[in-house]
Amino acid sequence: MNIFARAASYYFVIQSECEIRPPAARALRVLRAAQLGMCFGVRDAIALAHQQPPSAPLTILGDLVHNETVLAGLRARGIRIENHLERVTTPSVMITAHGASDKTLEAVQERGLRVLEATCPLVHFAHRAVKSLVRDHFHPVIIGRRDHVEVRGLTEDLAEFDVILTEQDALQLAERPRFGVAAQTTQPIDRVRHLVEVMRRRFRRTEIRFLDTVCRPTKERQAAAVEMARQADVVIVVGGANSNNTRELAATCRRFCDRVHQVDDASGLRAEWLVNAATVGLTAGTSTPDPVIDEVELRLRALGGEAVEAGDETAGWASG
Repeated sequence: MNIFARAASYYFVIQSECEIRPPAARALRVLRAAQLGMCFGVRDAIALAHQQPPSAPLTILGDLVHNETVLAGLRARGIRIENHLERVTTPSVMITAHGASDKTLEAVQERGLRVLEATCPLVHFAHRAVKSLVRDHFHPVIIGRRDHVEVRGLTEDLAEFDVILTEQDALQLAERPRFGVAAQTTQPIDRVRHLVEVMRRRFRRTEIRFLDTVCRPTKERQAAAVEMARQADVVIVVGGANSNNTRELAATCRRFCDRVHQVDDASGLRAEWLVNAATVGLTAGTSTPDPVIDEVELRLRALGGEAVEAGDETAGWASG
């Protein structure tokens, strides 16, 4: 075979192989938020519950955290979870990381129960802030969800108060000589500042004192979620369906990414969510355990993803 025939033969073989084997696809980039997952207050509360010996039966008054994986682990250790104090039958009761009112704590003590205090220190700070506003004769306004356990704890001891969450709520407040504003610790700080500004525009003759009680872990996770969501085609938010801060993370991400999905764990992931996506962002609420986040990331990587942390400029693509 002459040189021209051999060249033609090689060309035919190469062309045929290219038609049979498509070029390798670029891997899905998994962009993990720089700050995500369980905060120190939640970790400390779970650790305190786990420290209690099986010989000392314990009831947690309400959900210790809003995450079913964590709660299932507690129940597996024989720890009871009860929303109503009158139904508690164990000698010890734990106050959740969300805190409780003085009224609730007094009711627990009146029953002669041993109290384990798991309230987050930053929630304690919010309680002190609200009390200081009332002491200085400001009408208290709490920015948060009225039915949330933390907000109930902040307001149950107050003779009068208002709870707002939207601009419409702020505009419907009755005028007062002085407003004192604090917030549920897991509210997005941008929303809180906006509502304070709405109040200041609406009540120009009213003195308004704002005490920032949004916790630092919430601020850090919100800021990291924004940075991540700006770069993502799809965002996965991991956390319990009843977790307020997880829902708020998802809502924040939706401002910067159209395709946002919240899952409890890896079993909730759907491959179709990733169609036509080059980058998927990953974040998690402050009550989400690290192993749950890691399992979600592993599942994403199994679907074709390459792990990258937000802000990592050296990351590239992996061949499929």
